[in-house]
Parts: sequence; C-alpha cells; structure tokens
Amino acid sequence: MDFKKGLSAVVIAAHPDDEVLGTGAVIAKMADKLMDVYVIFIATGISSRYSDFNLNKDKIEDEILILREQSKQAAQLLGVKETFLLNFPDNKLDTVSRMDITRKIKSYLDKIKPNILFIHHPGDYNWDHKIAYDASMMAARANPGDYFPDYIYSYEVLSSTERAAQEPHTVFCPTAYVNIDSTIEKKKKAIEIYKSELRAYPHPRSPEAVEMLALKRGNEVGIAFAEAFHLIREIKP
Repeated sequence: MDFKKGLSAVVIAAHPDDEVLGTGAVIAKMADKLMDVYVIFIATGISSRYSDFNLNKDKIEDEILILREQSKQAAQLLGVKETFLLNFPDNKLDTVSRMDITRKIKSYLDKIKPNILFIHHPGDYNWDHKIAYDASMMAARANPGDYFPDYIYSYEVLSSTERAAQEPHTVFCPTAYVNIDSTIEKKKKAIEIYKSELRAYPHPRSPEAVEMLALKRGNEVGIAFAEAFHLIREIKP
C-alpha cells in the first residue's frame, strides 16, 4: 500500500469498533502520513443485544449515544478526518434492501472519491459484515463514467472473522501486510475507548487479543506487528 500526502481512504464498518479491530493501526499510520481518512458506519450497534426493542427503547437509545461518542473519541485518537453514520438496524441488515445500503455508501464515495477502500471480509461469522461487503462492492463497482477507488482491501475483525467456519470459501487469506510497529499502541488505546464493546481476555475483543493478532500477522512476514488485508482490486495507471 502506498501511503502519502494527497491520497485519501475510506473504511466501511458494519458497526462501531469494527474499524479499530480491523484497520485501527493502519488508519493511524495513514493519518500520520497526512492522508485524509474517513469512516462510514453502516449499522447503529447495540440494539440487537435486546430481544424486545420496545421494552428497552430508552436504554438502547442511551447506549447507542454512548457508542457514538466512543466512536468519535476513537476516531479523534487515530486521526480520522470525519465519520459518517448510516443508522441502519444493528444485526438486522438482512431486513434492509442491499440496494438501499449501496446507494447510501455510494453517495459518500462519490463525494469523498477515495483512492483506497477498506471493507469487510465476506466470509465473516457476523451476517451484517457479509451484507456490508456485498453493498460495499456494489457501491465501488468499476462502471465507466462513475467514480470508483483504485484499491479495495478487505480486513479481518476479531470475534467475527476467526469464528467463521474455516473453509476455503470463508477463510480470510491475507495478501497484503502493513508494518504497524509505530501505531499498534494507538490501536490498543482506541479499542480501549470502546468500553461497551470490550471484553476481558481471553475474549478476542480485548486489548490482549488485539496485540496477539498483530504479533501473529507480523510474524508471518518477519516484522514485530502487522495488520493484514486481502487485496480485492488494484488498478494501476
């Protein structure tokens, strides 16, 4: 990946905290290189944890506001220029038209015109992630006359990617690695901001697990810490 001033990137995340788990250190690294980095959150988060929305409406709305504030703080720490909230229902993206999600995403891609797009892995255990992938790919399709990014990478999300059945059609296969020695601490601090999403180790959504995955990915390519990605599309002039 080529990180330099003048380029821009968009991270599409199904839920707040996915962006940190999957790309937090790379976001910080791009921001350090004076790139403009944006995050699009598709779903609200939180609400699916309650079986009856109406009975818990006030509590859910309060928790969503807290989660949004956490996402803003994490974005500020990592150097994100701006975040966008699409406010689709949490873990119920299967009840929404993929085209409605696609059009929302595309409206932001047309406005921002990012060089690099980071999206979910299609084999994830979480169905919102799968739908986010489908909608992102449709929004970034390479139609002549339309804007589309030159690079598309999928990223892994702890507690979702590794929990999918490890079959050839679902397993995450990294093809690109980024040295994050200089930004791994920022990633850990950013995930710690998400107190409502954080869990105690050995849960994968913990600072210890975040560091362990970065160590594993780094070891795969002979460096201390890395974030790994799967290259989906690369268009060179």
